[in-house]
Amino acid sequence: MSADREIVDNNEREYAFTQQDFECIKKLIYQHAGISLSSSKQNMVYSRLARRVRANGLRSFKDYLSFLEKGNAEEWEAFTNALTTNLTAFFREQHHFPIFEKHLEQRKNQKKIQLWCSASSTGEEPYSMAMAVTNAFKSMTPPVHILATDLDTNVLAKAQLGIYPLDRLEKIPKEKLRQFFLKGKGHHAGLARVRPELRNMVTFRQLNLLDEVWPIRGPFDAIFCRNVMIYFDKQTQYKILKKFVPLLAPDGLLFAGHSESFQHASDLFRLREKTVYELVHK
Repeated sequence: MSADREIVDNNEREYAFTQQDFECIKKLIYQHAGISLSSSKQNMVYSRLARRVRANGLRSFKDYLSFLEKGNAEEWEAFTNALTTNLTAFFREQHHFPIFEKHLEQRKNQKKIQLWCSASSTGEEPYSMAMAVTNAFKSMTPPVHILATDLDTNVLAKAQLGIYPLDRLEKIPKEKLRQFFLKGKGHHAGLARVRPELRNMVTFRQLNLLDEVWPIRGPFDAIFCRNVMIYFDKQTQYKILKKFVPLLAPDGLLFAGHSESFQHASDLFRLREKTVYELVHK
């Protein structure tokens, strides 16, 4: 295929989108966010970035990429947000939470427990962690702090609000809904907000896992990094995992996604339970 050949017929699209455009986007998002885009993502890339072309009043993807490469910080943020996938749900990977709660129960004598959710998306995961924490401590105000980070500033803003449509909460038992959420009334009917006690337990911050320096301090008693590594190649995964090591408490746990395996980092982490890892002590 010629580098300038269009991926789809122009008549079907608002803007021309060539293979060269896609390869350039693929290179830029890998360099900036470590995300490896496969050729099967071409239609997704077009649909998400066509909005940015339109929003900037540009005529083509070529013009958009030229604009982007001039270094506009706001557009770089919008570009990254557009290509970041944020699939999430409350109590996703449910088998992790009994393990997590048991791990917390063993640390009840600690004055302070620190946890890190490294891909918080719209907040369902860190708030699920917070609910599990209150269950383990039998308290709405346990000595626990959860740092929740994400690359995407748009989803962080939603997470900070902690407001969700009721259909997003369907898998949460009714007694937990009453305990942890406030149902909206009138204008806010059909919505529910996370209770202040849970929101106070979580701090949301923007962080790029590819940054050379992470402005955070451990040790963390547990790190959730679930369904994140699947977007990175093995080399990038290893680099991130190596940076987790000094931030995790010696007996801390690293929770991964159901389709993720860190066998290539067996010198750093070893499998403890299903997709739950612990440090290799040398």
